[in-house]
Amino acid sequence: MVSKRKMRRANMAEGSEDPLSAAVVARDHSTLDMVAEAVKHDQSMLAFQPVMQAMPPHGVAFYEGYIRVLDATGRVIPARDFMHVVHDKEIGRELDCLALQHGLRALMKSPQIRLSINMSARSIGYSRWSKVLDTFLKKDKTIGERLVLEITEASAMNAPELVIDFMDRMQKHGIAFALDNFGADTTAIGHFREFFFDAVKIDGQFIRGICDNHDNQAVVRALVGIAKQFDMLVVAESVETQQEAEFLISIGVDCLQGFLYGAPTVSPPWLEEMKKRNRA
Repeated sequence: MVSKRKMRRANMAEGSEDPLSAAVVARDHSTLDMVAEAVKHDQSMLAFQPVMQAMPPHGVAFYEGYIRVLDATGRVIPARDFMHVVHDKEIGRELDCLALQHGLRALMKSPQIRLSINMSARSIGYSRWSKVLDTFLKKDKTIGERLVLEITEASAMNAPELVIDFMDRMQKHGIAFALDNFGADTTAIGHFREFFFDAVKIDGQFIRGICDNHDNQAVVRALVGIAKQFDMLVVAESVETQQEAEFLISIGVDCLQGFLYGAPTVSPPWLEEMKKRNRA
């Protein structure tokens, strides 16, 4: 007779899932279905967060647009709740298309702003994404000069040749590129000479609580030094306190982004500012 212990071992060897793993899989399937429905019915939008100049006049350098989807109840779902499930699937490319489309429409309606949009290296070869970009560039010859495309460090390093070629082709349109999550992964520094990154965004894990963490201070100083060596603008993400902002400015950070300056909002901040000025 086979013992219960041996049966359990056999089940484990066959890859049977424990309740926690099954729950995670079920949650991911539910998330994927929710995102698919949102894309199918065009239930998406951007949330905008300002990126501030570190030095006077301390104005908005540009805004970052984050993709959001609406669930069946109309609730706005932030990217952190679904992107990890869809980033390597075709639905992730569809979200990149929607984010780009929303962002370029905003740039056309408001020529006074600059806007950054997140993308994956996988979207470079996605025909619909390329078509969206080409269509808007033909409609407005100046729109590329106000567009910043953000590519995560991990995504760029997965297909460096593809990204470098794409950047090269976009130079004539004046599109700027930012390396997102800088420091979060192991970057081949030698590639910096080949890439056309105009800016780096230091990952928020090194910024939060930096004033009390000497290790993170050393890391951020090193990242700033590398970026400056390659003449790249340095943006610090996740800035939450004035003390953090002052420290970052003191070590050479060019722009600051985080809750200290405003949370992402689906109401375009530049339109709200115009309304305030008109009322005044």
